[in-house]
Formats: sequence, structure tokens, C-alpha cells
Amino acid sequence: MAKEYSRTQRVADQMQRELALLIQREVRDPRVGMITVTAAEVSRDLAHAKIFITLMGEASDDDIALNLAALKDAAGFLRAQLGRVMKLRSIPQLHFFYDESVRRGVHLSSLIERAVAEDRQHARDDEE
Repeated sequence: MAKEYSRTQRVADQMQRELALLIQREVRDPRVGMITVTAAEVSRDLAHAKIFITLMGEASDDDIALNLAALKDAAGFLRAQLGRVMKLRSIPQLHFFYDESVRRGVHLSSLIERAVAEDRQHARDDEE
């Protein structure tokens, strides 16, 4: 049986797909780097949308702040472009946030790899 999705989830999913394309193809701001739209959350009244992004490669805090500022400046343009593509009466206000989950995942993965390597080293030392 198929899972039921609420309207806000469907709007958020479509908005995430469309924004990923729009940012890549239409935003001409040189401050915008290689951005991935990881998630979108739309309020129940469809008035506001939280858009979560990540940056490709190693990103410093300054790079993140610069990209978020550029996206904030381009929010009106992106909202107008979404209005042309999506069939909604009103397009939500866009609020951009950096998604820390990818950075945290890489950090945890490196910690796990380091712990496994140390365990292997201790096992070799015990055998000798």
C-alpha cells in the first residue's frame, strides 16, 4: 500500500527539485558556488519554506556565509522563477540554511575509520 504524502510534503519535494535546477542554471551571482539542495520544509500554510543546502568540497565558514548571503539576495528572483514553474496560488518566502548533516556524517565516518584502524593496530601488537 502506498504511503500518503501531505500536500506540504509534495510541494516541498517539487520545490527542492526546481530550486536545485534554478540555482544551477539561472543564478548568475559569482558568490554562488557548487550548491546542492538537500532538503526543503514548507510550513503548513505554505507561507514560508526552509531550504537546506550544502556546498561541494571543503567549505569554510566564510564560504558558507557568502553562499547563504548570495542565496538570500537571490531569494526574490528564485521565488519569481518558482512562480512560473509551480502551479501554486502563492509561492512561499524562501529561507536558506546550511545543512550540517553532511559535514557531521563525514566527521563521524572518519572517527569510526580511525577507531577501526587503532583496533587493528592493537590486535597486531597483541599478536607479536
